[in-house]
Amino acid sequence: MAQTFFEGTKKGEIAELQSELNNLKESKRVLAVKKVIALMTVGKDVSSLFTDVLKCITTNNLELKKLVYLYIMNYAKQNSENAILAVNTFHQDASDSNPLIRALAIRTMGMIRVEKIMNYLPEPLRKCLLDEVPYVAKTAALCVAKLYDMNPEVVEEQGFLDMLRDLLSNSNHTVVSNAVAALTEIQEVATKSVWQLSKKNLSKMLTALAEATEWGQVYILSALSKYTPKDSREAEAIVDRVTPRLNHANSAVVLGATKVILFYVDVIAQTNKDKARELMKKLRAPLVTLLSKEPEIQYVALRNLNLIVQRHKGLLGTNLKVFFCKYYDPVYVKMEKLELLIMLAADKTIDQVLLEFKEYAQKVDVEFVRKSVRGIGRLAIKNPSASEKCVHVLLDLIKTTQANYVVQEAIVVLKDIFRKYPNKYESIIGTLCDRLDNLDEAEAKAAMIWIIGEYADRIANADELLSVWVESFHDEDTQVQLQLLTATVKLFLQKPSEPSSQTLVQDILKRVTTAVDNPDLRDRGFLYWRLLHDAPNEAKRVVLADKPLLDDQSDLLEPTLRDELLHHLSTLASVYHRPPRAFVPKLKNISRPTLDTTLPTNTVKKPSGAPPPPPPPPPSSLPPPPSNLSPPWTPPGVPPPPPPPPPPPCPPPPLTSPLLGLLPVFPPPPPPP
Repeated sequence: MAQTFFEGTKKGEIAELQSELNNLKESKRVLAVKKVIALMTVGKDVSSLFTDVLKCITTNNLELKKLVYLYIMNYAKQNSENAILAVNTFHQDASDSNPLIRALAIRTMGMIRVEKIMNYLPEPLRKCLLDEVPYVAKTAALCVAKLYDMNPEVVEEQGFLDMLRDLLSNSNHTVVSNAVAALTEIQEVATKSVWQLSKKNLSKMLTALAEATEWGQVYILSALSKYTPKDSREAEAIVDRVTPRLNHANSAVVLGATKVILFYVDVIAQTNKDKARELMKKLRAPLVTLLSKEPEIQYVALRNLNLIVQRHKGLLGTNLKVFFCKYYDPVYVKMEKLELLIMLAADKTIDQVLLEFKEYAQKVDVEFVRKSVRGIGRLAIKNPSASEKCVHVLLDLIKTTQANYVVQEAIVVLKDIFRKYPNKYESIIGTLCDRLDNLDEAEAKAAMIWIIGEYADRIANADELLSVWVESFHDEDTQVQLQLLTATVKLFLQKPSEPSSQTLVQDILKRVTTAVDNPDLRDRGFLYWRLLHDAPNEAKRVVLADKPLLDDQSDLLEPTLRDELLHHLSTLASVYHRPPRAFVPKLKNISRPTLDTTLPTNTVKKPSGAPPPPPPPPPSSLPPPPSNLSPPWTPPGVPPPPPPPPPPPCPPPPLTSPLLGLLPVFPPPPPPP
């Protein structure tokens, strides 16, 4: 019967384990430590057994030693005083004849984040770095990076960085790759340059690339991406050695090789453009192949492709079917595919992309449907030649769909299309007005109100449409209220002679200025009221001014940020689309804005030749204010200052003003509350 270690804990089990750990039979102690590790794995606190487990460390049983070391790594911080007792054993094991035990000892010491134990690490670490067995040397190389994270001064003083650089010339490829990994991690947190790939080490790196483990290859490729070739011939030679990595089974290796080729292709293109185009074509198949893997890998690949396509727009060609969403794709993968389809859509492919988006808009996933409808609007803004097709697709969705959220999203994007192409698609406004009863979301209401206000002179019953929302003004969202106020003023300015528009604008201005607590809404109301009363010509010029045309750049990053993120391809930065310093503050070597600390913040630099500052005033004879009094404080014997006079009331505007025949006489606004 198999031994089980993950059964529920029972009363007094800690005491039983303590007894078993002190048993004279080694087999009993092994079983006891396994039970302790099992309890630790499921989250139970077994730190009280630290001294009892520590007694089992002196053994020749490799299995037991591994279990004890694992326990010590987890609980050494909580028992730092007792953990120091294991140092002698660590030192003995670091000199053991068995290389597995030597590597285990040095790895465990590096994993224990206790400063007292770290102080005993340099001596065995130096021995292991010089060990002839590759397994021990490659383990020690990673231990240097852990020690540098805890105490960089010790690493520099003991010469461990030089020993790591020497390991780059080791005959074993695993040792070379681990040395590169350690130096790369140290460079990321160092305040100065620790290591740069040189011509001397380049051939060794390229040789190790083919033989190293997959994660070792990732580090070597990262180092190669930071190397600057001296000419295009050297760049071609490096790319030829890296290109086979594009067929690797590990996705991280594929993206790492892609990063190297993308950086070297610019150097190659300076002298051999045909070779550069050939290399870009070679990248298509490996990158597309990543989309056939697990959803999580697909998401990472899509986020990286988003960055690459922004820099190299023709990389993936015109075959967009690989980015079409499948019914079993998770929603986060579908969203990224939609973004890429919008970015890659061109005149040749816009028809098939529109058909896909129209089909997506009829699915049941609400979030996915909304994104698809918005994608159709973004395609119309991004591709002027296809804007009419996009508008027809949106109109078809509005007429045929029974889902309110589809209609509302379509109205929102049509508002943007109206701004992008003014005076072009106004004939569809009547169709939109027929679906007013379907609007129950604030953004859709605001978009429809904007359309009515913007084209009030072309909508015969615009006043009736707006009056419906004015009646429920106080129940609407702030976004809708602001848009309704502006649309009503637009209606009045475009139809000043109609009594209904005059009544409507006075009604809403009165509501806004007297019965609303929102300061933004109230201030805008007073602004419009005073404009209409004092300067109607200016009101018409300001409120009815031409709007700036929209340009869909929402899917593009700033070029500087984009180029920086391309340097971090296949890392978290390329997934977050944020530079590493934004979420890893310890990366000190990455440039960031710093404050000038040479002068105090309240000091102003004087130009040369400026007169000296006046002497400070003589000290006051009054006693300092008591520390237990809160301001304002009045010195003894001095009467308190009188309160400041109230500000003079703002004079009301005149009851009449010359309106130049544009507008009827508009009453003055009431004084602000």
